[in-house]
Amino acid sequence: MKKLVVLTGAGISAESGIKTFRDADGLWEGHNVMDVASPEGWHRNKELVLDFYNQRRKQLLEVKPNKGHFVLAELEKDFDVHIITQNVDNLHEQAGTTKVLHLHGELLKVRSTKNEDYILDWQNDLVIGDVDDKGHQLRPHIVWFGEMVPALEEAISITEQADYVAVIGTSLQVYPAASLMHYAKPNVSVFYIDPRPASITNLQNPLEVIAKNATEGVPILREKLLRS
Repeated sequence: MKKLVVLTGAGISAESGIKTFRDADGLWEGHNVMDVASPEGWHRNKELVLDFYNQRRKQLLEVKPNKGHFVLAELEKDFDVHIITQNVDNLHEQAGTTKVLHLHGELLKVRSTKNEDYILDWQNDLVIGDVDDKGHQLRPHIVWFGEMVPALEEAISITEQADYVAVIGTSLQVYPAASLMHYAKPNVSVFYIDPRPASITNLQNPLEVIAKNATEGVPILREKLLRS
């Protein structure tokens, strides 16, 4: 079975009603990004950071996967599908995809501030006083600006083995998705689904642009893959 590696970003989640973090003015829900998504912001004001992610978590529990998510899940019937996502929601999992790697963490998980391997599933609000088994405060299981991306090595390994690559809802200018592309074998076809595709430079691979949003573009991708 051929291996299909799919890199997804905020665009696919936006179609389910999840606000893309960054508004036109560069703020996240009215906050400076470094106040709510950096270790410095956390040390400055834990309550603000916890409240920000509590709101995101509540929003996630109110939305559902869209057709783009579902068609990607259905492709598992014909391909070995690996999704590498920059999104912190669980919409791919809700849609039925079984192999999802989260580069930037997960909203529905929390972890210890002292032991990064201590990770819990979490659906409710996270507050000061929620602690691990050693009494250390819990924090969102999110990769903040300036932190290492622990899943990156696994993502590189998966991409190196791809027979096809699809990029959906992320401009390939955003690290680390941009760097991942260069690990695909040079003969591997890349499908880029975005209603306003950015120009892609330095890509050695054959590139096919599908200038649609995910709900329209992923079914087109499926037809192209099944014909290839």
